[in-house]
Amino acid sequence: MRDAVSFGFQPQRRFWLKAALASPGAGTWLVHAQSPTRVKIAAASNLKFVLADLANQYRQQTGIQVDVNLGASGNLARQILQGLPVAQFISADEAWVAELAKAGRTVDAGQRYATGRLALIVPKNSALPLAQGLAAVVRAMKPGDKFAMANPALAPYGVATVEALQRAGVGPLPGDQKVLGDNIGQATQFVATGAAQAGITALALAQAPEIAPSLQVLPLAADLHAPLHQRMVLLKGAGAAAADWHRFLLSPPAQAVFVRHGYAMPQ
Repeated sequence: MRDAVSFGFQPQRRFWLKAALASPGAGTWLVHAQSPTRVKIAAASNLKFVLADLANQYRQQTGIQVDVNLGASGNLARQILQGLPVAQFISADEAWVAELAKAGRTVDAGQRYATGRLALIVPKNSALPLAQGLAAVVRAMKPGDKFAMANPALAPYGVATVEALQRAGVGPLPGDQKVLGDNIGQATQFVATGAAQAGITALALAQAPEIAPSLQVLPLAADLHAPLHQRMVLLKGAGAAAADWHRFLLSPPAQAVFVRHGYAMPQ
């Protein structure tokens, strides 16, 4: 939502990127302009830009604003279990939704809404051989260089990154080489600002117009990791407005927006 969400754009690139990507452990709220009705949701950080577009469309159609609390799926699920006041959880995978359903916090098992993709990224001015693939980039990194990824203990995209490194023949990275983001947005920030020399992120983040000018991007083959099937669910107590927003996200027009942002249709 370019016109109503505060992304913190500033002339200084580093500040701009931090505002656009970083999400602290407690989550980052994208707060829209005041309107009579609002729906509060929790969503994985890879969804930042697609949800901005969708929330903008939805507000224009209905007058209802959607306030999005971004973070790592694992962190958000734990916060919901501790009482985070949201009506919907949009996860980067299916396991965290299942955890909430098992705990009796959801109205049902949820719905699969998209399948995510990974991208290998390096800074725009990098000389690393991106076009040669993941293994070549890691081999070409110098001592002291850092490789950014989302923390696999918190973020499904981090789990997929570990799998991709293994299947590409790289194996586990040394502890002093990898730098872990609390979520996939923070991992992207590390590379976009030059704090890391390479990394893996969500394709949807890497190709967003707000981020792409700072990066070189190589989409990774889907067979390098288990499918990143993403699931969303309404939480108990969600009202009619939240249910309507939930249905909107599954509609063909909304699904087309997900595809435009780099996601695959759910299967």
